[in-house]
Amino acid sequence: MNTLRLTVFDIEKDRENLIKAAEILKSGGLVGIPTETVYGLAANTFDEEAVSNIFKAKGRPQDNPLIVHVSDMEMVKELVSELPEKAKLCAEKFWPGPFTMVLPRGDKVPKSVSAGLDTVAVRMPSNLVARELIKVSGLPLAAPSANLSGSPSPTTADHVLFDLDGKIDAVIVSDKCDVGLESTVISLCCEPPRLLRPGGVTLEQLQEMLPDIVVDKAVLAQPEKGKPVASPGMKYKHYSPKARVIMLDGEFEDFKNYVADHTDDGTFALVFEGEEQELSVPCVSFGHKDDELEQAAVLFDALRELDSCGCKVCYARVPQKSGVGLAVYNRLIRAAAFEVVTL
Repeated sequence: MNTLRLTVFDIEKDRENLIKAAEILKSGGLVGIPTETVYGLAANTFDEEAVSNIFKAKGRPQDNPLIVHVSDMEMVKELVSELPEKAKLCAEKFWPGPFTMVLPRGDKVPKSVSAGLDTVAVRMPSNLVARELIKVSGLPLAAPSANLSGSPSPTTADHVLFDLDGKIDAVIVSDKCDVGLESTVISLCCEPPRLLRPGGVTLEQLQEMLPDIVVDKAVLAQPEKGKPVASPGMKYKHYSPKARVIMLDGEFEDFKNYVADHTDDGTFALVFEGEEQELSVPCVSFGHKDDELEQAAVLFDALRELDSCGCKVCYARVPQKSGVGLAVYNRLIRAAAFEVVTL
């Protein structure tokens, strides 16, 4: 099967391609779609076979729940058994945008979408192409990241094709994803509310709306073995290049010395912009040290670049753990399979 490329930069001018993508989804196909976070692999939420094909195409474990994407609040009502007042307030504040809520699952949603849980993760993307595709198809779309399971998430159509060409029906070629990291996920199925995955909506912003919100231990540490995960991205190793990634937590001078003492063939460093010239090993940068939005936007591109350069071992700088930096740290520590050296 050849993956069809459908260009949609303007939702009116390129409407014919948008309609083609919608028809593929309505007939049970899989389409790589742009969002403001990363590219998603979309299917009709209510079509169990199509949902099953998402897992097959990605090689995704069946115990990893999917996020359902909607275009309006009426679609949300189709998906949930209850819409808590806190969910309505959060939707008013953060939707459309890079923000997902875990809510009580309605009977129409197949259990496979939620990995057998009684909850469903829902978000309304701000990307106009994604939201218009949902409207045109008339379907809420189950859509994890459009990559091979465990590898860095895709932020361009080319990334999607590199991983999944021939395994999916179509990909929409559109603008690069702005945020660059997957959405923030919170659970409103527990008291107090819980942050399951940090993203473009920060913990600090959430605390203004939900002062009692707590951060799940799995955001910064290894999840408990064998425990079901309530959100995508909570698994032990995720977002990872083929290279072994090791995070070095300390000052830059200590980082340089450690790398110099542990260099071999295929050793690279993942550093902040401007630090490359001070190291004797090949480097890939992931934004400036004090610009967490830039780091988020380029992190997955940088991890993919390591593979294209033939990196075997990569020593990585540690981002800050506040604001969007918490999301960058969360993705990087999983790419490193929690291998951190304190300097």
